[in-house]
Parts: sequence; structure tokens; C-alpha cells
Amino acid sequence: MHLSENEGIEGNTFVVTGGLGFVGSALCLELILRGARQVRSFDLRHHSPWSLQLSKHGIRCLQGDLTSKKDVENALRGANCVFHLASYGMSGKEMLQFSRVDQVNINGTCHVLEACLEFGITRLVYVSTYNVVFGGKEIVNGSEALPYFPIDDHVDPYGRSKSIAEQLVLKYNGRPLKNNIGKCLYTCAVRPAAIYGPGEERHLPRIVSMAKLGLVPFKIGNANVKTDWVYVDNLVLALLLASMGVLDDIPGKEGRPVAAGQPYFISDGSPINTFEFIQPLLKSLDYDLPKSWLAVSHALYLAKIFWAVYSMLYPLLNRWWLPQPFILPAEVYKVGLTHYFSYLKAQQELGYVPMVSPREGMAATISYWQDRKNKSLDGPPIYVWGIILIGMISLFASGWFPPIGPVPLLRSIGLMLFRSMFGIRLAFYLATAAHIGEGMYAWRLAKRVDPNNATGWFWQTFALGFPSLRLLLKRAKKVA
Repeated sequence: MHLSENEGIEGNTFVVTGGLGFVGSALCLELILRGARQVRSFDLRHHSPWSLQLSKHGIRCLQGDLTSKKDVENALRGANCVFHLASYGMSGKEMLQFSRVDQVNINGTCHVLEACLEFGITRLVYVSTYNVVFGGKEIVNGSEALPYFPIDDHVDPYGRSKSIAEQLVLKYNGRPLKNNIGKCLYTCAVRPAAIYGPGEERHLPRIVSMAKLGLVPFKIGNANVKTDWVYVDNLVLALLLASMGVLDDIPGKEGRPVAAGQPYFISDGSPINTFEFIQPLLKSLDYDLPKSWLAVSHALYLAKIFWAVYSMLYPLLNRWWLPQPFILPAEVYKVGLTHYFSYLKAQQELGYVPMVSPREGMAATISYWQDRKNKSLDGPPIYVWGIILIGMISLFASGWFPPIGPVPLLRSIGLMLFRSMFGIRLAFYLATAAHIGEGMYAWRLAKRVDPNNATGWFWQTFALGFPSLRLLLKRAKKVA
């Protein structure tokens, strides 16, 4: 397909569902830059880190719910093309909310399809997932000829619902529009690999936060396992090319869009082990990955335990204070089993070629995360918190609490170390004084090297002492 770089974009109106998200916002901005008449970002959220930037570029941000037919109709009325990115349940606690996953991914997609027919929208690009063909069996350099993974065999509702939705989207291809005689709705599906880039909000933040706390005790699978990744700019390019691929007025191909009814795998084209891929990022942030590997079968046992526990906590899944599960079965398959795909079909039919190499993409991602770390309060692993806080509480309890419960044992240990009750209490006083002094020093130092987080550095160092102060001293050395 050889078209101008802005074919089908200039002068047209676009709707991007999930438009306040990482990929959606990047797509909205690119559409404006390429001359779109109007771009509407349709999202359940009122705000996101990209809201201000979108508004500055004249993008209309419409708040609404995909599960509401009225909201979808209000957003799509008058559009020429729709990019359907919005979904629910890809990872973490969301994966356990079966009802919401189906409502958004299946019912919401039906609302988008019906609105396209109702309002004479001729183009729909659906963002799908590798999971429509992958569900726990190794795939090497797969192609679009692979059959859909059996619906009943999916281990999570996300893959199942996205498979159903993609098949609906592709079956709607070629359906006549209700109020535009002679015109049809043309659809295609883009199946991206794991997405990364500066500002990515789903995969990398979870990985980085767990590594920061020291909660990545092992790698899953083995070093030979490979998966695909795609940089955000490459995915946006693929989406734009897909929208051109469903144009029905290309000279010589009128009424026969090359991408109509077709799925496309999209990636950077450089399969790599997940842990090898994220290693440079974590290393740049001074976080480490473990050297030990856990077999997929063993990781699945652990994942099923988390699945069972969080299933019992179903009413609390939306509470902010409930942490994400360590890992779930579908996530074990994603990192522990080889599955990567060829983008040859997208190259031949759409003209897709990754414009950003993995090296360049990771360099930009590392730069973003280093800047983010420099602006935030850093902290030691969670086991350091546990050791110091438990130690201080135990010291205080052995010196002042009445002899009940574990206190006699703690007191015995204290007497063995400090010889007397006076020694125990003196040790607590000295430790507390040291923590206060270190906290005050940290506050004064942070006022110079990290003023926005000075208060946080004081309280963290007051609680942890030198393990916290050491991190601040390291940051001060870099600033100097």
C-alpha cells in the first residue's frame, strides 16, 4: 500500500476510545499533527497525565462509559473514523473482575460497532491483543493464519473477551451503513505486542515498583524464552497505516480496502526474553533482578494461590489500598512461555516498518524513568523496612511492656545483648536520638538536592535511619 503519509487523515474527524491513556493520547496528538480536522478523546476518566497536553492541542476530551450506549453515540456522532483502544482487565486486580471485563470489552465494542453503522462511519480500527491466539502454548514467529485460541480454554476473562470482540469487529466488516446508501463499514484489527515507552502506565510501573521494594525474588521460565515488545511510536504508526488500509476510495481499489476484515500483528520485530529486556531499565535505576529462575509449573502454583486469595477479596478489588497481586496465571504465561509473531503481513499490506529501534526506544524509556526517579522519594527494599521497624518496636517492648505474649522472649534477647534493663532502655534512647539526628540532617540535605520531597525524606529517615539517608547521600553526590 503506497499512500501519502496523511492519506485519510487531513480534514477528517476521528474518535479515539481510551484516548486519555498512554497509546490513545499519543495517537490523538499524532492525528492532530497530521492535519485531522477534529480529534475526540473518549475515556471513562476525567483526567490523566496527558489531559492538559491534549487540551492545549485542541483535542476534545469527552468523558463517558463504553458500556453506556448513549455515551458512545454522543462521542461517535459525526466522525469519519474510529480507533477503538479502550479495554479493561489486561493485568492485575482488573483481571478478576469478570463482569466488568465483559461489559467493557464485549458490550462496549458492540456499542461502538452499532454506532458506526448508525452514524455512517466508514472506518473502524480495533486494537486487539496477542492473547486472541495465545493462551499458554509456545508460538514461534506466528502469523495471522493461526486459529483463535479456544474460547473456553482462556485462563483469564481478558483474553477471552478480547477474542470475542475481535471476531465481532471483523465480522462487521463490509456491513452496509444505515443512512449512507452504497457505503459500508470497513474494519480491521491490530494485535500489538507488550507496549513500552516514556509514560507507559501499565507494565513498567508495576515492574519498577516491585523491583524497588525488592519483591522480584525470581525470574520465570528460562533464559531462552522470548516475547515481543512494541514501542509506542511504532504502534501509533501501525494504527495510522491501518486506518489508511480501510479507506474505500483509493484509486484503482474503490470498494476493496486492502485491510478490510484483516488482523495484523505489530511489534518492534526483535523478540527477547522479558527479564533481559527490562534489565537495562532496572539497572539504570539501581535496582537488581534476581539470578534464580522459577519453572513455569511452579510459578503457576503461586499464581493460582494469588488468584484464589484475590477472588475471595472480590468486593475490595477497587479499593486503592489493596495492592496488586504479585502474579496471576495469565501473567505467568506472558513472561514464562515463548510467543512472538511476525509483522510481515502488516509490512506487505500496510507498509508498516518500525521507525524506532528497540535500542532507541529503551533509551528514551530509561531517560524518562531516571527523571521520574530523581523527582520522587526513593526508598530501600521492603525487607529493610521490616527489619528496622520490627527491631525498634521489639526494643521498645522489651524495655517497657509488661511481661505478656512475646515480651518475655524479647526481653530475654535484650538482656542477653545489653546486660540489663537500663542497657535496653539506653539502647532505645540512643537509637531514637540517632534516627532523629539523621532525619534532621536528611531534611536539611534534601532542602538542597530534592526540595519537593524534603518532608518525605525526613520522615522516612526518621523511621529507617541510615538505609534511607544513604540513598539521599547518593542522590546528593550525583547532583554535585
